[in-house]
Formats: sequence, structure tokens, C-alpha cells
Amino acid sequence: MNTATRIGVEELRQSAMETLKLNDLGTMTSAAPNLYPHMWSWDAAFVAIGLARYDVPRSITELRTLLAAQWSTGMIPHIVFSDNAAGYFPGFDRWGTASAAARPSAIKSSGICQPPVHAIALRHIVDRGRENGGADQEAAEAFLHESFDGWLAWHRWLADVRDPDGVGLIEIHHGWESGFDNSPRWDGPYARIQPGPVEPFTRRDTLHVADVSERPDDTEYTKYLWLVQQMASVNFDDRAVHEIVDFRVRDVFFSAIMAASSDTLAGLADEIGRSGDAAELRGYAQRFRDGVASSVDPATGLARDYDVLAGEWISTQTVSGFAPLVAGGDPAALAVQRNLLTGPDWMGYPDLRFPLPPSTSPASAAFRSRTYWRGPVWPFLNLLLGWAAKRDGERELHETLKSASLRQLADLNFGEYYEPFTGEPLGSLNQAWTAAAALEWIGSER
Repeated sequence: MNTATRIGVEELRQSAMETLKLNDLGTMTSAAPNLYPHMWSWDAAFVAIGLARYDVPRSITELRTLLAAQWSTGMIPHIVFSDNAAGYFPGFDRWGTASAAARPSAIKSSGICQPPVHAIALRHIVDRGRENGGADQEAAEAFLHESFDGWLAWHRWLADVRDPDGVGLIEIHHGWESGFDNSPRWDGPYARIQPGPVEPFTRRDTLHVADVSERPDDTEYTKYLWLVQQMASVNFDDRAVHEIVDFRVRDVFFSAIMAASSDTLAGLADEIGRSGDAAELRGYAQRFRDGVASSVDPATGLARDYDVLAGEWISTQTVSGFAPLVAGGDPAALAVQRNLLTGPDWMGYPDLRFPLPPSTSPASAAFRSRTYWRGPVWPFLNLLLGWAAKRDGERELHETLKSASLRQLADLNFGEYYEPFTGEPLGSLNQAWTAAAALEWIGSER
């Protein structure tokens, strides 16, 4: 009998709902009650997926709040700041977006973005509304019509501004945009950054972990802030940032999510009679699927990022190497990827507490079991991989990820990330998107 069964699925469900209620700020959900008191873009998408399992209107509110922060260019910012000004660094004032012409003046936000998971969340909301029927269905379908043009503008901005050469790989200008903040993926690009003067800073994230080695060090953080200063110096103007920023990397995992979400949004477009937009979105999906496939290293079978400024591929043993599984594509190539994922360097690695992929392979020299994106297991990412497996009819992989995830989350701590060998929750506890992942796994089981 597994741990999730012993504590009871209903107890897990209730605890996950209580965590989301703890983090509920009314119209947005804070990513975590202490460390992250604001709304994060891709967190909000996963939170909406979890909320839709028991409160479709509140799930709609989550995405509506995020979309209200969309810049006039189409970009959706990675942080929407709540009224809680204390407790997080860098806050709105440090971002320097107050003078950014494209930012909605009434809404405080950062000036960079995160992966576009939102269409996948929208699909979940529509599906849950239709399952429930009645007022939930009416609200979900009304929101689809109401919000569609915003999501389309977001995808167009990414395709036009962040892939101007049409190579099918999204260019990011900060490691934070990837969501994989301090991953070994970015060691090379960051090593080449020589920051100029950076204003003094006092971090808050290290106050919320038992061991500061779980987080990036101050040298890394100085480079993060230097990039923010560079972008702020040109008021986050897209063209100007492209010319001056010291970090330009084509992010393969971001691109995979772009492919998957574009396909998903295309399906929704068809349902509301937007066939022309659906064709455009399917074009994006194919473009970015092809871009992801083109990045695969023939020596390792893992997808790679590309450092634009250095003019070289970045080969690492990180979970981003499984981007093709998210993007979809050639069945034979995906079968090779699944064999790698379930093999001895990843889910089959000896001594893992649960058969779930660490963020960096334990077989890699860069692996650190307790350090943020350098080794720990991230529950929301397992949900995304499970969703992609189910989409592609890979029931065995989906079931393995679901079963192991429910056992991992049965500790009821809803950690930000987990130590892969001990199963210990790390980072911030009561993390909203971790609780949301539990709710979606449970809901999909039903």
C-alpha cells in the first residue's frame, strides 16, 4: 500500500485545497505564502488547472487577473505584483518597469516573461466547465471567447519578437524567463557575463530555506540583477533589449511548451469558429516542434539550448533535454526519449525515493541534490510531462508519473521542490502550484 493510499486520497485533496485557499489573495494566488507573495505567470497556469478541479469560476479569475497584466505588445509578464510590497526581492521598484511604455499603467509587473503554459490551463478550464455543466460551462465558454484574443496576441508576440529568424526556438534574455533559474543549462552563458555596477541589494529568498546552499549564491544573483538593470536601461523595449542584453539563449524547453500550447490553443480556436487563427497557431506548433527536434544531440539523445552570443549548442544532462516529449512529434524519436527518461540516468536511477525525474541527472557532474534547479524534483514539471504522455497515448508513463507523484505529495507539505533520494520537501512549503498538481493528479484519477 502506498503512502497516498494510507493517508487517503480525500485527505490529500482537502490539504491541497487548503493550501490554495491559504495562498488566495482574492483575485490572484500567491505562489507561496511567505517567500513568493505575488503572482507568477506559469505558476498561475498550473494553479488554474488545480482550481478548476473544484472551483471553475475562481480558476477563471486567476487567468483573467494574469491576462489583465498583459503588455500592449502581447507579452505576459512573469510577475504580477500584489499589494503585499514586503517580503520579496526584487520588487516592483527594483524592476524599473514603471516607465515601460507597454506596461498597463494600473498594474505593477516585471518586464520579462515565462513559458506560455496558459492555453493548456485554458483547455483544462473549458473541459472542467463542460464536465460540470450549467453555470460552470457557461462561465468557462464565455471566458474562452472573452480571452482568446489575448492568448493569441501572446503567442504572436513570442513567435515574432522572440523567434525573429523563424528557427523554431524561443530566445530568452534572462535565466528567470526559462523558469529553470539556476540550472546548469545556463552556466556557460552566465560565466561569460561581466556585470557592471549593480545597486546594493538584500535578498529575501535565503531567509526561507533551512540551508542557503539550496539557492543561487550572491555572485549568481548579481548577474541576475545586472540583466534586469540592462533591460530597464532601455525601458524594456523589445528591439533595444535584443541589442544590448548580455544573455541571449534559445531555450528548448520554453520552445516545446510553445509548440504544445499553440496546438492546444488551435484546438480551442476551432471550437469557437476561429479557423484562420487555428491554422496560424498550428503553423507555430509545427515550427517550434521542428525547432525542438533540430536541437537533439545525436550523441546523447537529449535536446539542447543554443547560446546565441557564443554561437554554440549547450549540452547538459537536465530535464529540459526531454523537451521533445512536451512538444510532441515523430513517434520513433519520442520513443527514444521515453526510454532515456525511464532509464538508469533518470527515473530509473538507483536510490531515488520515487521514480520521478530530477531536474539534473544524478549521473551528471553538475548534479546537486538540494540546490534548486540543479538536482531536486519539481512536482509541477512531472504533471506537465504526465499531461504530454496522456496526450500522446502513453498510458504507462502517465500512470507511473501519477502514482509516484501522489506518493511524493502525500507528506502534505507541498514543497517547492523535493530532494530526490530522501523525498524531503525543500524550498518554500505550501507552494501553490505543487498543491494544484496534487489536485489535478487526483482529479484525473477520478
